[in-house]
Amino acid sequence: MSQVLKQVEKIVVPSPKLQKEKDELVSRVLGLVEKQASSHAEIVGVELGGSFAKGTWLPQRADVDIFIRFKTTVQEKEFAEIGKKIGFAALSSYRPYVRYAEHPFVEAQIGDTKINVVPCYDVEEGRWKSSADRSPFHTRFMRKSLDEKMRNEVRILKWFLKCNGIYGAEIAMQGFSGYVSEVLVLNFGTFDGVIRAVAQLKQGQVIGNAGKKFETPVVIMDPVDPNRNLGAAISTENLGRFVLVSRAFLRKQSMLFFTEKRKKPAQRSSYRNVLVVSFKYKKRSPDIIWGQLKRAATSVATQIDQEGFSVLRKSAVISDDGTASLLFMLQTLTLDENQLRVGPDFFVADHVDKFVAANRKKSSVMWVNDDGKICFLQKRTHTDAKTFLGELLRKNLKSAGISVGLHDDMKRITITRGDMATGKSIKEAIVELVSTDEAIFSSS
Repeated sequence: MSQVLKQVEKIVVPSPKLQKEKDELVSRVLGLVEKQASSHAEIVGVELGGSFAKGTWLPQRADVDIFIRFKTTVQEKEFAEIGKKIGFAALSSYRPYVRYAEHPFVEAQIGDTKINVVPCYDVEEGRWKSSADRSPFHTRFMRKSLDEKMRNEVRILKWFLKCNGIYGAEIAMQGFSGYVSEVLVLNFGTFDGVIRAVAQLKQGQVIGNAGKKFETPVVIMDPVDPNRNLGAAISTENLGRFVLVSRAFLRKQSMLFFTEKRKKPAQRSSYRNVLVVSFKYKKRSPDIIWGQLKRAATSVATQIDQEGFSVLRKSAVISDDGTASLLFMLQTLTLDENQLRVGPDFFVADHVDKFVAANRKKSSVMWVNDDGKICFLQKRTHTDAKTFLGELLRKNLKSAGISVGLHDDMKRITITRGDMATGKSIKEAIVELVSTDEAIFSSS
C-alpha cells in the first residue's frame, strides 16, 4: 500500500475506543426498538443493518440502520403507521423525526450518530414488496463476502468519494452510495483496484452479472438482485468526475484527493452570468422536494435554451430558512436584437413556400446561403435573459414545465443575478457552479 493510503487508513478506520463506544450505543438503541416491536404481532423481528452492521462505517459519519421486519400480509398503510409508532416510541428521548423514502421512517441524531428505524417486509430473496426489503439481504451478503481488509478498503473508497464531492445516494447528490462502494470493492478487490478499473471505464461497461440489458453510461449490478442496476441512480456528471479524479489520482497520488473541498472559483465577473430563481417552499420529504427541483431546473433550462440563451450549467439548492433556489449559469445574459433563422433547402419547394409565407412579413432580410438554405433575420422577442425568465415563470408555470407540486410554492418568486445574491447556501451553490475542481483538472 502507498504511503498516502496508509495515512488515509489511519483517518478512516475507527479506533478500538470509538468502536466500543458505538457498539454500546447501538446495542442500547437496538434494545429499545426490540422492546417496542415485541408488542406487535405483525412484526417478525428486528435486525441491525447498513454500514455499521457490515463494518464499513466511517468515524466521520456513523449512520446506523435498524430494520423492523413485518409479515408480508400486513397492509402498506398499517406497515408505515406501526413502523413510525415504534420508531418514535423507541427514540423518544432523542427528539425523533420522520423522514421519507418510498415509505416513511423515523430518524434521530444521538451525538454524532444518526439512527434510522426503517420498516421492511420479511420477504424471500427476490420477492421484494418495498424498496427497503433488499437492505437486510445486502447486510447479510456483505458481512459474508467482505473480509476485514476489504472492509477497510471500502472505508478508503468512501472517504475518497466524499472528499471529491460524489458520495451519497440521495437524489440531491445522485452520487455513489455506501453500498455501491462495497460492491465496487467486492468486484475489484481493493481501493487501488477500483480506481484503476474506473479510470479505464468504457461506455456502457457492465460491472457484475447482469440479468438483462440496461441503457446507462455504466452498469453496476446489485449482487443480491440480478435485475437491479445500481448505476441508474448515479448522475452522468458524478460518474464523469469519478473517472477523471481516478485518472488524476493514478498520475499523482496525494493527500489532496482525501482532503475536503478545494475548488478554484472563476473570476468574479462569472457570477454575473448566473441567474438565481428563489422561492419559499412548504416543508416536505427531502427526496420529494429535490426531485421536483431537479426536474424544474431541467425544464426551465430547456426553455431558456430555446429562447436563444445558452445554459452552460444548472443546479438547485435548499437553504435552512425554507428557501429553494434554481440556479442557471448562462453564456450571456443579453443577446443581439436580430436573430438568424435557417430554413429548408431551396430544392424542397413545398417546405420553402410554407417557410417563406410564415416568415416573410416578420423578417428584415431574407436570402439563400452558400449551402442552399433559406435564411432570414428576425427581431428577437427577448434580448434579456432575466426579463424572459421572469415572464416565463410568472405567466404560466405549467407551460414552463414546472410540476404541479411546485405551483403553489412558486406563486411568488425572486430572480437575482449571481453577483447580487445573498444567503450562505446560495452563495456556496454559485461558487460551486462557476468553479473548477483543481484535483481533477490541474494535472489533466
